[in-house]
Amino acid sequence: MKRWGITIPLTGVPLAAHEGMVRELPDLGYTDAWSAETAGNDAFTPLVLASQWAPQLRLGTAIVPVYTRGPGLLAMSAATVAELAPGRFVLGIGASSPVIVKNWNAAEFEAPFARSRDTLRFLRSALAGEKVSETYESFSVSKFRLERPADPPPSIMLAALRPGMLRLAAKEADGAITNWLAASDVPKVRAEIGPDVELAARIFVCPTEDKAAARGLGRMLISSYLTVPVYAAFHEWLGRGEALAPMHEAWAAGDRQKANQVIPDEVVDDLIVHGSLDSCREQVQSYVDNGLTTPIIALLPTGEDPFAHVRGLAPRV
Repeated sequence: MKRWGITIPLTGVPLAAHEGMVRELPDLGYTDAWSAETAGNDAFTPLVLASQWAPQLRLGTAIVPVYTRGPGLLAMSAATVAELAPGRFVLGIGASSPVIVKNWNAAEFEAPFARSRDTLRFLRSALAGEKVSETYESFSVSKFRLERPADPPPSIMLAALRPGMLRLAAKEADGAITNWLAASDVPKVRAEIGPDVELAARIFVCPTEDKAAARGLGRMLISSYLTVPVYAAFHEWLGRGEALAPMHEAWAAGDRQKANQVIPDEVVDDLIVHGSLDSCREQVQSYVDNGLTTPIIALLPTGEDPFAHVRGLAPRV
């Protein structure tokens, strides 16, 4: 099945104002709606609404951090959405980042691989309705059992950037979710998980033919995200270490303006889809052509009608 996803909610649009657009998504050709969780809406509430507005859509979180909720609460939240969207909910979990986990949520960001693996294993058992008493490497749980396990339990996908986590996703999860990559990077990521594992990626799309505006916004996003150590390591692995070195040097020196300026146009154009709606749609399709299973469009604001952009970015049926 060809998948085509969109990130909800859209920037600058009240959550309740999404109803008409979400109801329209299946007819436009969208198969998926995915939420995110940083410092805006939580990941689950938009999907609760979407489950009632468009029962045809598959819904997913990309991603929920494994540190910011206790294991039991994470299982309860996932089971709630899975009950509302039976067979159509994907729980995407991941380590997130020290900024979100420690600075914003007062939790310790320790042993991200172990915590992600252990949370995945706990959720497998808990979401199946089992009573869980287990001492994992990174936490322990005693006598937890969901009172309302969903039937069927949701799929679980794992946020993964580099080989270790990608292989864990392929081995123990139902797929891998990645972020901040170019279409040309997909084969390298795909090679780590094999041909048959679902690979989803959030793709930042700025539908404007004003290259300067798109690149300006792209540079701000790139310097904010790719200076996070896990993303810096990801792009070092992908081969952009040398191209991004001046940005890292300026950022470390506290010169945010210079950090933005020294990001090469080629890197921005690789990581931020921009141009006309037709061109943007074709660029998203190129990710699929290179081995991506599920593109998740993250629509960047341009000052124009975002609902019109969502319609214009719908797949060719």
